[in-house]
Amino acid sequence: MPDIVDEIEQEMRAERTRRFVLRYGAVAAAAVLLVAGAAGGWYAWRSYELRGSARVADLFGEASRIADGPAAGRAAAIPEFERVAREGGAGTRTLARLREAALKADTGDLPGASALWDRIAADSEADPVLRDFANLQWALHHVDTAEPAAVAARLKPLTDPTGAWHGLAEEAQAALDMRQGNKDAARDMLKRLTQDTTAPDGVRGRANGLLARLGS
Repeated sequence: MPDIVDEIEQEMRAERTRRFVLRYGAVAAAAVLLVAGAAGGWYAWRSYELRGSARVADLFGEASRIADGPAAGRAAAIPEFERVAREGGAGTRTLARLREAALKADTGDLPGASALWDRIAADSEADPVLRDFANLQWALHHVDTAEPAAVAARLKPLTDPTGAWHGLAEEAQAALDMRQGNKDAARDMLKRLTQDTTAPDGVRGRANGLLARLGS
């Protein structure tokens, strides 16, 4: 595999979606909580998703406290999020499963995380934006290892310019093209990204950097 592919994969793994998602204002209330557990995201989520379900909110808050604590103890939050998913409503269930999946991925259980992302993506009661987020997470975590056709199938609907995650999806698609040696396709995608004013600044900046490395 060419050095440039290794560099792309290293950048994607280093950044991870937990940083990327913070740049999307339209879904920040949910995404900040999912990827960082920040205090601002917690209060936004309480008002947006729970609407008076104080008990489930407290359960989620306690699970988040554990998940955002010392790394050695974060796995203990997994059964707590499972409990929230069982007892909460549709929106709460989706958020709890996304946090649980993130924890499993971070602790090395990628098959377990992937199963949860699949479950969320197939949940007709889940918010479409979060279903797309689950597919994006699956693709980002498998872009350098899974069957290319399987990754491309996840990414294709997410690259729609009207989608919340199109910038990240296009960046991942460019990495997938590079993995397969399709440099021209990768260049075209990256060039579009650099001119896309709706894409996050970080994505556009990385696209410019990767184009420079490709000699464009």
